[in-house]
Amino acid sequence: MTTVVQDVPRTDRFGASDLLAEAAAGIGARPGRLVLTILGTVLGIASVVVTVGLAQTAAGQINKQFDAVAATQGAAQPAESDPFGGTPRPIGTLPWDAADRAERLNGVQAAALVSEIALGEREVTAVPVHDPSAARVTSPAVLATSPGVVAALDGRIVQGRYFDRGHDERADRVVVLGAKAAARLGVVRVDRQPSIFIGDRAYQVIGIIDDVVRRTDLLSAVIMPNGTARADLALTTPQELHLHLAVGAGPVVGEQLPVALDPHAPETFDVQVPAGTSSVRQDVQADINAIFLALGGVALLIGGVGIANVTLLSVLERVGEIGLRRALGATRRQIAAQFMVESVVIGMLGGLVGAALGVAVVTVVSAVSEWTPVLDLRMVGVAAMSGGLIGLLAGLYPSMKAASIEPISALRGGV
Repeated sequence: MTTVVQDVPRTDRFGASDLLAEAAAGIGARPGRLVLTILGTVLGIASVVVTVGLAQTAAGQINKQFDAVAATQGAAQPAESDPFGGTPRPIGTLPWDAADRAERLNGVQAAALVSEIALGEREVTAVPVHDPSAARVTSPAVLATSPGVVAALDGRIVQGRYFDRGHDERADRVVVLGAKAAARLGVVRVDRQPSIFIGDRAYQVIGIIDDVVRRTDLLSAVIMPNGTARADLALTTPQELHLHLAVGAGPVVGEQLPVALDPHAPETFDVQVPAGTSSVRQDVQADINAIFLALGGVALLIGGVGIANVTLLSVLERVGEIGLRRALGATRRQIAAQFMVESVVIGMLGGLVGAALGVAVVTVVSAVSEWTPVLDLRMVGVAAMSGGLIGLLAGLYPSMKAASIEPISALRGGV
């Protein structure tokens, strides 16, 4: 009788749970060393999260400041010819109702005409007496505007009022002074109905304007209605149209405004409106991101080298253990997997702690600065998981070193 013996496949007694248990035991054997090991990864991941988070948060604040002035500011003036060897001359003319036409466009919140007036020999004074022996003082500039200039240029009336459409249509001899011009002319109050003189004509001061964000030269000027300037100072055509735009309306207004000003010759106007995005802001933000991400990358590299060094040191310290396990049947792959898992777990711990630390720093800085924190949660997740990738790369060589140890050499005390 013949007995047939069948080969039974050898089952591996060292499973995934055993691998995790051994890795956990190796990691927790020296808590102090574990903290120092993950510190580099924590700093690297935290610096990346803080960099991107603060950059996004700061971008939001930059957007607010940019939107408050540049992104909502527009202007239009007649286009100029470009003669060869000659002086450029306007080839178009702004209509006197240009502000009304512009305000009909969607996205234009306020509009106003502003023109500089040539005084010639006339002087601006606070008294009608002309003293030939007195030293001549340069007169303040005189500007003519439409009534909506306060809203269009973000000005603030500190005393009195600004002239209205009625003053403009009647050509009333009233003026508003910029704060610097008022101080220069000695006008400190308007409730007493003070007057200034342009040449030999008196103009009643009805208001003082300050904090003109978009055109600061108004602070040093005498401002009168367009109608008054046309009647008294021979203003023939308006020079500039200033716009206060809604955020993001610049490109659309830039296309529609020339047609609204003159449907038959829109090309005769030069319109400046903010683009949809600020390339300068983006370039600056990109440069800042690149610098801090480079610093974060250096910290991550240092953290990875630290993990590799500690893992390799652990391999050298545990040569006897590795040899004993090899003698008991552990394969090279199992030994390599154990140290690889240890390295990956250390890296993931550093990534998780670093990501949490980075989020906390962004939140605290934003709270102290009274900003709204902005964080992309996907970026935070990727940053946390990248710690595991760093651990994986850092553990390659130590794992291969551990797998190459022979049982006999290890038990004899060699490597």
